[in-house]
Order: sequence, then structure tokens, then C-alpha cells
Amino acid sequence: MQRPHHRLDELVRHHREWSAPPGGSASAGGTGGLREIREFGSNPGALRMVAHLPPGLPEGAPLVVALHGCHQDAAEYDAASGWSMLADRCGYALLLPEQRLENNQNRCFNWFEPTDTRRDSGEVLSIREAVAHMVATHRLDPARVFVAGLSAGGAMAAALLATAPETFAAGALIAALPYGSAAGIGQALEAMFGGRRQPARAWGDLVRAASGHAGPWPRVSIWHGEEDTMVRAVNAGESERQWLDVHGLSDDAPEEERLGAVTRRRWRGDDGRVAVERHSIAGMSHGIPIVPDHGAGADPDVAGAGGWLPGSYGQPVGLSSTHRILAFWEIGAPLAGEAAAAAPAGSLLRPRGDGDAPAPPSDPFDPTALLRVALQAAGLLPR
Repeated sequence: MQRPHHRLDELVRHHREWSAPPGGSASAGGTGGLREIREFGSNPGALRMVAHLPPGLPEGAPLVVALHGCHQDAAEYDAASGWSMLADRCGYALLLPEQRLENNQNRCFNWFEPTDTRRDSGEVLSIREAVAHMVATHRLDPARVFVAGLSAGGAMAAALLATAPETFAAGALIAALPYGSAAGIGQALEAMFGGRRQPARAWGDLVRAASGHAGPWPRVSIWHGEEDTMVRAVNAGESERQWLDVHGLSDDAPEEERLGAVTRRRWRGDDGRVAVERHSIAGMSHGIPIVPDHGAGADPDVAGAGGWLPGSYGQPVGLSSTHRILAFWEIGAPLAGEAAAAAPAGSLLRPRGDGDAPAPPSDPFDPTALLRVALQAAGLLPR
């Protein structure tokens, strides 16, 4: 029997009874300001939920949902990206879903499993239930809910935008893949390492069929390093095509801007707002674009946003994706001094730290080594 489709307002109403009293949950991860939400719904995806509420956050504030990558937990991703730090400055609530080892041994969100990426099912429903809980408990603005994610988290963010477009005003996909690019591990490996190409209309149809929604559609910001060997940059182009088609836009004549190694392409809707944008970073591999902690002219309290931590996937390109994404969502501003700190193409670094990602095989034509790396990246084989 087909499951009923639930809107955010219905989930908010259904889950008020599960709302824990503010301040009544346990501290999460040993990171100041992050607290676990223990009761928020049926949680069919068996995810852990962590949240941050800035002191004195007023009613009607926005909500940001941020999804970590493989081999990370919520606190590590937050330290790398600076979401909670900027929540205190910009005035939004933060929800950090966290994968459990029981679900995926490398802590990847299961973006390639149909049961976890269908509306009202699995991990996407768990996250929507937590969103409804946050909105109801803290009286947040249901019209200003946003989602961003890195890698597997970015692919899950795409699934949320596609399956619950009425819930999210906008999203950001960092080193991610289009919605519907894989159903099962075989297609996941093909999409990650080779990219799945199809016409824009076919990509858009996958989104339109995911919810039955007729619009308006979430605005989308796409970020990808051109030298990414873990999730090939072709996926950013396919995500761009998917969301342009959903918004009814042509890929002709975008606005284009270059800042150091970063090229930004933007397309505006009929209302004049940017509906889709894509940032391509020359020389950058798999990770989060950041301003390094020594970036010239940058705010010393937030520059780098912790991206130098081992395993953080921080990529010092001289531009803060977190700041730029918040500006795109109209709840923040770009980081001052980015232009002075922007790295030239070819000068960027690979991810730092032990165990941040499985290294590409030394022989790219060794099928055994390639399969091992692919299975590790997808979370199906321990490192």
C-alpha cells in the first residue's frame, strides 16, 4: 500500500507531542553548543540528530540543516564548516543529522538506497521529522528552512530537495551528485567515478516524480572541485542541468564571475532572484572550500572555519563556501577579504589529515585497487 504524503505543517502538528523540553537533551559529541535531540518522531532511518540554538534566538528564525560527509560525525563537520559559529552571528537554528555506524560502517548517508531516498521513507523521513520537531518546538519560520551537505551528505541534501521541495526554500550541494543518479551500489560507483549523463529533461523528471509537487521549487547552490577524484566534477554539471530543468531555465548565457580559482555561473528566475548557481574550483579535490586560517584580510574568528582539522576535508581556496551559501540563502553575507585571500588556480591542496578519505589507487587501471577505493568511498568497506 502506498504511504501517505506528509507536508511539513502536518509533520509539525503530528510531532508536537514528541517535542522534548528546551534544554532537556544530552550534550552531543563534547562540542560546546551542540545538543542531541532524543525524541523527534518515528525515525525510520535510525539517524542521530544534533542541534545548535544560539542564545536568545527569536521566534520566526530560519533553520539550517547541514549533512556531514563519509568518515565524519556531526561535530566534525560543524568544526570544519563553521555552521554553528555562523548561526550565532547570523541568527538561525542549526540541525545536524548524523549517520550511525549501524546504518553505514563509514558513516555515509545512504544516498544510493531507494528505501532511504523516497518521500516518507527511511533517512529522508527521519530528517523531515527532525525538521518538523525543530520548527514546532522553537517556533521557527517554516518558510525559511534550508539544507546543505558534503559528498554523501550533499547527495542526501539533493534527495531532500527533490522529495520534500515544499519543506526547503533552498539548498546547497557540495561535492555531491544529482538526485536519482544511483539505485544500488553498482550505479553509485558508476556515478561517483564516471558520472551518469542524461538529458536535462530526464534529470528534471526524476525530481518532479519524487513528490508530485508543482512548484515553486527550492533554489540550489552547487559547489565542486574540478580535480575531485572521489566524486567526479561531471556530477556538478549534471546537478546543474537537473535543477535548471526543474526551474524551467535554459543553460544559455548565465551570469559568470571569476575569483581566483573559483568560477561562478548563475541563472535567475522570472522574479529576478538567482534560482541556480554553480561554483567550479580549479585545482581543488574532494572537500569544503574554505578561507585558510591565515587568509589575508579575513575575519580571524571565522576564517577557515576550522578547516585545518585532520579529516575535515577543508580545502583552502580563499573563499568560504559556508558564508557564500548563507548569502545565497539571504541569511548571511560573503566573508570580508575573500578577494585578497583567493588562491590562484593550481595552488590548492589535497585534503589534509589521516584517514580523511581513501586515496585514489596509484595505478588507475588496477581494477582491484579501484574497486577497493570505490567501496570505501561509498561506505561499504572499512578503510
